[in-house]
Amino acid sequence: MSKPIHLTSIQIVQLDSINKIKKAVIDGFSEPVIYGVHGGVKEFYKVNPETEYPSTLDHIVAAAGG
Repeated sequence: MSKPIHLTSIQIVQLDSINKIKKAVIDGFSEPVIYGVHGGVKEFYKVNPETEYPSTLDHIVAAAGG
């Protein structure tokens, strides 16, 4: 078996559990990635955050398409 090309180290920090806002701190990057809710996801969870952010689902779709 070959060696891994890269091992990712990510820490997820809950910023606002009521409004589903969290950040991902990824080793090697100076800025965290902020996740939240918007549109239908916001309606599904019945929350109304002051600021809307892409959901984790948005990032999964972008990663699969990328």
